[in-house]
Amino acid sequence: MKISIENKEKILTKLNYIYGKNKSQQIILKIESLINKYSNNKKTSNKNRLSENDLALITYGDNIAEENEIPLKTLCKFADEYLKNTINIIHLLPFYPYSSDDGFSVIDYKKVNPNMGDWEDIENIGSNFDLMYDLVANHISAKSKWFQEYLKDNSEYKDYFIAVDKDTDISSVTRARAHPLLTKFNKNEEEVYIWTTFSADQIDINYANEKVLLEIIDVILFYASKNVRIIRLDAIGHAWKEIGTSCINLKETHMIIQLFREILDEVFPEVLLITETNVPYKENLSYFGDGYNEAQLVYQFALPTLVIHTYITGDASKLLKWADIVEVVSEETTYFNVLATHDGVGVVPVKGILSEEEVNKVIENVESKGGFVSYKDVQKVKKEPYEMNITYYSVLADPEENEEINIAKYISSQAILLSLIGVPGIYIHSLFGTENYQEGVKKTGQRRTINRRKFNYNELKDVLADKNSRNRKIFDKYLELIKIRKTEKAFHPNGQQKVLFIEKGIFSLLRSSPDGHEKIIALHNVTNMKQNIKIPKEELALNKNEVIDLISKEKVNISDNICLNPYQVMWLNLRGNNAVITST
Repeated sequence: MKISIENKEKILTKLNYIYGKNKSQQIILKIESLINKYSNNKKTSNKNRLSENDLALITYGDNIAEENEIPLKTLCKFADEYLKNTINIIHLLPFYPYSSDDGFSVIDYKKVNPNMGDWEDIENIGSNFDLMYDLVANHISAKSKWFQEYLKDNSEYKDYFIAVDKDTDISSVTRARAHPLLTKFNKNEEEVYIWTTFSADQIDINYANEKVLLEIIDVILFYASKNVRIIRLDAIGHAWKEIGTSCINLKETHMIIQLFREILDEVFPEVLLITETNVPYKENLSYFGDGYNEAQLVYQFALPTLVIHTYITGDASKLLKWADIVEVVSEETTYFNVLATHDGVGVVPVKGILSEEEVNKVIENVESKGGFVSYKDVQKVKKEPYEMNITYYSVLADPEENEEINIAKYISSQAILLSLIGVPGIYIHSLFGTENYQEGVKKTGQRRTINRRKFNYNELKDVLADKNSRNRKIFDKYLELIKIRKTEKAFHPNGQQKVLFIEKGIFSLLRSSPDGHEKIIALHNVTNMKQNIKIPKEELALNKNEVIDLISKEKVNISDNICLNPYQVMWLNLRGNNAVITST
């Protein structure tokens, strides 16, 4: 299978920039060979458009386990029984053989961890759900064959990794962790210092070596052949290194992602790319490229901290202001919205949105609720917070409030996630409102374990069978919101979004379907007090007074004052109204 002339020119342009014209001619021949290798798996569909039906569950393959059963089989059983027809995408966090970091220190990209199952088990999950896989694109395990052969000085793996003189000035490099950037190893009985952005067990791969690029392209096409719908490029922002720069978000990194996209468009056009880039909002947007040539999805990592700030202050002003700048970039791109993930809650993405004082207030709240805060060195001058570790229910729940109020508060926060433009990503613990797993932190010594509890399947079933349990109440209310969302085209990820600045205690949006025919006003009371508000009917040119709240199923007169109880959510269906909505 030959690459189309148009795509070949695009690919060569990127390769020329990264590797120069001489190398590029040889590299593209090898790319064509890889495409031929997987061309028999080429799908007939041209595009895989996202819609309001798309929601992703984020989970480890062994988040739910049953005695004497492979975890991926148990997960499949749970998903089929409890989530079918509600959540349609399952994001399987790294399920490969690994040596640390709960899977993100990958030993072999193409194998399934035998303790979790095999590719057939993953295919079984994929029979009822779309799948999202991680490509840990920046690093590989120190226990991997690649790195072990490199240390043996095997010429096949020469320059697969980045050796740096220990006295090199690397102070300009943007750090994701507080540990040293360089780690000492013995290579063929010689001392070498290797680039390790995230940990001494996670060795950064060297994309300046075109062989590494080809290895990763092979992995991407392999995943695509395994019926993946979305490939998550983990830590991709750090991929290209150049001494004297920040080594994050460099142009070469964007070129590499665009190469991946163009190659997928050639043979697997239905496969989407999402970049995991924990950077400030404007830099994050750059990973859409021109809207058509890079990632189709980017994370909204500012959202988790902004929502926490909103609920601890009872003031949605900063969240409203931020949401007001979020816009539709193109018909092929959208956002991946999360409140909780397997990682901690990032602080860096709210830089420039929240003040230092406001960030400190969030940090104080996290620590008061039993959570942890990690700091990093900034050019050896000061320490800055970069990650908070806590479950989302624990950070929002007030121990002095009754359970029903805490549940309403938590569900209100999750309704914001579901109402925003983009695709919601729901961490498995968010479905149940899991509390901090302090016992796990003591066992592993890792702060992130606080939000990585593993469920026993039978115990989880017992909890969900108890209609009076907090976890069941949260689960039922969450799924109810999801079911409502899936029926409304106004929540399409590429629809329009207009922020309504009505009252600081209310997070309010006007959402519209891409064709503008379906509209919903989403109101979220972020306070523990009743809020009386007035919908700006004239400003929105609404021509009808009576609408239906999709959640309570009650009629609401939008000409009157609307009263929302503490933490109440209303999604007002404006079907038949002529609401005015424009891009922000």
